Amino acid sequence: MSSSEDTETPVPPESMLPESMLPASVLPDSVREAVRFNADGLVPVITQDAETSEVLMLAWMNAEALGITLATAQGVYFSRSRQELWRKGATSGNVQQVVSLALDCDGDTVLMRVQQSGPACHTGTTTCFTGREITDA
Repeated sequence: MSSSEDTETPVPPESMLPESMLPASVLPDSVREAVRFNADGLVPVITQDAETSEVLMLAWMNAEALGITLATAQGVYFSRSRQELWRKGATSGNVQQVVSLALDCDGDTVLMRVQQSGPACHTGTTTCFTGREITDA
């Protein structure tokens, strides 16, 4: 679970989304075929600052979250603990404007480059990794 998902506002199912957040269509077949979702229907997403290349966070997306992210250019994720979608910054205002999305060579990890407004972590740190270095490895 990404620690950054703890205080974010859930995104309702597509049928409950406002018109402005509805994807133009379901996840395009070409994207669905390229992404290797795990047995739970999820794919890990490494979110990176588009300007500095700093890794901001790691979270998960299902096909619906990826489709909404593609359609709205805002970071939308799937909470494994709550089993629901959530849009980064819906509560805090620290939204992620998507600059680009890429798959790794195996298609089983997404790299999402964003313009991050404010801290990326719900704890208030710049990234979910800031100040959490493992020193006794």
